[in-house]
Amino acid sequence: MSNAIILDCTLRDGGYCNQWTFGEKNIKKIILELIHADVDIIECGFLTERIKHKPDITKFNAIDELKDFIPKDKQDKLFVIMANSGEYSFDKLPNATDACLDGIRLAFHKKDIEQAFREAEIIKDKGYKLFLQPMVSLNYTDEEFITLLKKSNDLEPYSFYIVDSFGAMKREELLRLFYLVEHNLKSNVKIGFHGHNNLQLAYSNAQTLMEIPTVGDLLIDSSIYGMGRGAGNLNTELLISYLNGNRGAKYLLSPILSVIDEILINFYDRHPWGFTLAHYISAIHNAHPNYASYLDDKKTLTVERMNEIFWQMDAEKKSKFDPVYIEDLYGEYMERGNVYEAHLDELRKKLEGKTVLLIGPGKSAKEANEKIRCMGKNNDTAIISVNYNYDDNIVDYIFCSNMRRFVKLDANDYKKCIATSNIKAQGVYLQVKYRDLMNNFKAVKDNAGLMIIRLLINLKIKKILLSGFDGYSHDILNNYANEEMSIHMKNSIMDEINDGMRQAINKFREKVEIEFLSGGGRFEQKGTNDMKKDDIRAVTFMDSTSEKTGGGGKVYYFLNKKSFLLNNRRWVA
Repeated sequence: MSNAIILDCTLRDGGYCNQWTFGEKNIKKIILELIHADVDIIECGFLTERIKHKPDITKFNAIDELKDFIPKDKQDKLFVIMANSGEYSFDKLPNATDACLDGIRLAFHKKDIEQAFREAEIIKDKGYKLFLQPMVSLNYTDEEFITLLKKSNDLEPYSFYIVDSFGAMKREELLRLFYLVEHNLKSNVKIGFHGHNNLQLAYSNAQTLMEIPTVGDLLIDSSIYGMGRGAGNLNTELLISYLNGNRGAKYLLSPILSVIDEILINFYDRHPWGFTLAHYISAIHNAHPNYASYLDDKKTLTVERMNEIFWQMDAEKKSKFDPVYIEDLYGEYMERGNVYEAHLDELRKKLEGKTVLLIGPGKSAKEANEKIRCMGKNNDTAIISVNYNYDDNIVDYIFCSNMRRFVKLDANDYKKCIATSNIKAQGVYLQVKYRDLMNNFKAVKDNAGLMIIRLLINLKIKKILLSGFDGYSHDILNNYANEEMSIHMKNSIMDEINDGMRQAINKFREKVEIEFLSGGGRFEQKGTNDMKKDDIRAVTFMDSTSEKTGGGGKVYYFLNKKSFLLNNRRWVA
């Protein structure tokens, strides 16, 4: 069995989950607790010129920026940093004898080998321990990998890694690469393994390697609580437990658990990581996990449809995330399908001269049930439910652009369903072109509520009422009238959607009258266009919560010291 060495990469790989904003105190505590746990090698973050360094993040522009985080007494631990090839001018590096760092991990893609090895020579000449990290190792043929190993032998790096960038490596593939490395790499160079958890194999793959009888040391990368992009990494706490229980190691688990409890749980609650079906799909296609994140964040595709998009990706595009490429591919996919507009003129005539009430799935639609029912009895109002059937007795039409929502509709609903062309269905009342209803606000380009508003504008509707268009709260239990419709979404994405909806609705108001029957506070224009200066002055100095007061014939409901309700609209003082 090999001598396993733990390299913890929480502060670097974990940074994909929080934009590397750990905070100064947390950075120091994580490093200190890793030292207390007796972890062998501690990776402190990224070395890059692509972003300006700030004291609370673990992306650094210079080695000296780390000196306040690394203790003078390193207690025989190695401190390293990672740099992506092409992202740093290595001529700027101080000599290792004058630096607080011991080593540099150089990550590179197959197409950048020549540039990477020029950079690697500089790193070696400066006296740093050199870790070579060939990204997406599965993308190399055996011949290419052997050539890379021979080239690496000329440099004699501290270590050479097998990198499972997309969490796609199965046991047989890992062993094939390992034996290529072991048989072709100089014996004084350590072999490393960096795994991701898209297929839930990072832990078992690491165990497989540790059970192989080898002469040299084996470096195993891990992160506390598995913190890392998408499906995350091998958990440091699991690796410690395994080595202590099976290999006689003496790592301390308590300091690692302290980091989880006091720091990482908070990050996880805001931006969770771990196994998902989306990242499983990206792994089986050996594609960059950000593609899975992009498609999953849309919340419009079933897993089967997501899989179809991965099948259509160019092989050369899979290894490096291209946001423009996946946006175009997604758009092209959604544009496909049937268009059935035989009833379009009929719909126009049925809605002519009427107010249209759109019912979204937000909680306010449930709270406004009596109002909605009264409007359902009014012949001057047509009711359209968005992405679900609010109530079969009062809903005239159901608009659906989301495949995940459509598959949950009853087949009896199809006869009054207005679907977009991306929906694969037969027997719907109307099917309209998906692209024709998109807007220019990035976060909500294909939002179902905005798509039906645009369709109604095209049909020359004069007035639209909205209910259940509430926007997103970070508490997902407050977002839907029916909890079964709740979906998990990153807070940052919810905020972007709320802002995009506000902008789009106000833009659409230039073409059609739009009012909220209920909800909508998050989408109202921030401002004071129907208030007097005295009104603003009257509320600016309030410091109470949910306090009701009156004055000048108006009633204010103070939500907090900076916002209040006036005329059922939320205003910011």
